[in-house]
Amino acid sequence: MPPRSPQGRPGGSGGNGGDDGNMRSLSGLRDRFRGSATARRVLLAAAVVFGIALVGYIADLVMTSGSIPRGVEVAGVAIGGMDKDQARAKLQTTLDARSGEVVPVKIADVQTELVPSAAGLGVDWDATWERVGGQPLNPAARLLSFVATREVTVASTVDEAAFGRTLDELRVHDQPPVEGGIAFEGTRPVAVDPVPGRILDTAAARTVLTDQWATANTLDLPVTPAPPAVRRDAIEKALHEIAEPAVSAPVVYSGKGSGTATLSPEQIAAIVKFVPDGHGGLRVEFDHKVATDLLAPQLAPTEVEPKDATFTFSGAPTVVPAVVGDKINWPKSLEQLPAMLAAAGPQRTTAAIYERIEPKLTTQAAESLGITEVVGEFTTGGFSGPSGVNIRTVAQEVNGAVVKPGDTFSLNGHTGTRGAAEGYVESGIIDHGRPSTAVGGGISQFATTLYNAAYFAGLEDAGHTEHSYYISRYPAAREATVFDGAIDLQFRNNSPHGVYIQAFADSSAVTVRIWGTKTVNVESITGDKSKPTEPETITLPEGDDCIPSTGAPGFTIADTRVITDINTGREISRHTRTVKYDPVPEVKCVSPDDEKSDEEQPEDTPAPTAEPSSGNEGSRPTNRAGNR
Repeated sequence: MPPRSPQGRPGGSGGNGGDDGNMRSLSGLRDRFRGSATARRVLLAAAVVFGIALVGYIADLVMTSGSIPRGVEVAGVAIGGMDKDQARAKLQTTLDARSGEVVPVKIADVQTELVPSAAGLGVDWDATWERVGGQPLNPAARLLSFVATREVTVASTVDEAAFGRTLDELRVHDQPPVEGGIAFEGTRPVAVDPVPGRILDTAAARTVLTDQWATANTLDLPVTPAPPAVRRDAIEKALHEIAEPAVSAPVVYSGKGSGTATLSPEQIAAIVKFVPDGHGGLRVEFDHKVATDLLAPQLAPTEVEPKDATFTFSGAPTVVPAVVGDKINWPKSLEQLPAMLAAAGPQRTTAAIYERIEPKLTTQAAESLGITEVVGEFTTGGFSGPSGVNIRTVAQEVNGAVVKPGDTFSLNGHTGTRGAAEGYVESGIIDHGRPSTAVGGGISQFATTLYNAAYFAGLEDAGHTEHSYYISRYPAAREATVFDGAIDLQFRNNSPHGVYIQAFADSSAVTVRIWGTKTVNVESITGDKSKPTEPETITLPEGDDCIPSTGAPGFTIADTRVITDINTGREISRHTRTVKYDPVPEVKCVSPDDEKSDEEQPEDTPAPTAEPSSGNEGSRPTNRAGNR
């Protein structure tokens, strides 16, 4: 068996190959040892650096404990690294001052300003300090704080009422869009270009104001675009398709007979208006009132006014037949206007639409009312010239009034306002117990006359008020006063027949007759005066405002109305009304010399009365008025 050769690498000699392998193994061990040593040195260095950093981190953490983190600025006020108490004092001093200073505000291209405290803004200190926070534990953050700043926004308190007012004031600078449309220059329609607007974005503006007011910088408030509602192409379309045809020729309404009414192109331009349709386009509107005012007078001669049936009294009452009206229904007639204006060309004519108007009191209804005889009548006199004017005016207004069975007549409701515009003049009244004047004086005399006519007609009293002071030309406890809107005379027709009020007056007397069908007899029983009260004496300076009066005592009196059936004599009702009249003050007008003498020798003179009284106009109503 041949001897084994030494181990070696293939292809090498046995002996030499073994030695080389050992040498290489030793070299590898040396290399690994050297690499391990380098690593140990690197690790050692790293450990040293880390240790130094850790010591520095801990030292920095210890040294800054209790102070504000480095680099912190609140609303631009640097407080980083400061003791917390010092930082709070500095910040509070600065921000308290800023809250009362003017802050510039910019809204798009508008420059304005505000004072934060007046705007309801202040500092929420607790929340602000929470935002500042404590010392960071992150080493990187601590290292970065040496070279960088951290901006903290102020947490704000908001007085919502004051802040809301501030936003309202800022919204004054909104620029709403200018809507486009169509205008007329004479009869030529022209396009009006739309202009975009902008409005304050209140939600975003709130954020800017509450976050940045304390910085003392200009506050740039955000706005929101406000585009016009109408597109430019829609304006052009309406111009050519609606506006131009509308004024291309007159519009003619034909009435009955040969009557016509015309709207010229100039007038059409005045009644046509273009408004946004809500979908980006324009809608045409027509001013029907102006159109009616232009057209109606032209066709008025073709119309017939309705007239109620009435009565004449030459002998027995005779019914004057009613007239059925034939009037143009302009709202319905103008429904044709849009179609006519849309048609270009000279032939634009349509017929006005008439409608039958029934009278309120037809001939048949008047004939069935049973107005055949006088059932109540009363006359009063003794009034002055100006009072006579007012009495004749109100008599003309009331004359011819018809009260159907079950209806209530109201003097104020029938006449409406009784002022100078209605033909009433200034005349005598009793004011505070003294003679005076007011527009409408004398109406109460007519009211008293009407009340008594209704009284003796047996009609139901639905409300009346006596004068505060007794006036001798009126029957005691059987008279009435009125005042516009406050004191009225009303009676109800409680008979089965209609009644007609006939009223007339001359220069000395006024008469009211109630016509109907007589079914009752009426008796008035007036009692004696009782409980007299003496008048006070009023002393006033001599002059136009003082009218002397001898005065008159007051008293209480009752009137009883007894109503009986005309056929059987059976008593239907008995009603007593008791009235207390105040004393009329004695009025003395004295000169300044007399006043001085009175001061030297004082008398027991009662103070002027303060009770107000009323005429028809110009004085105040009371429970019982003093209109003459």
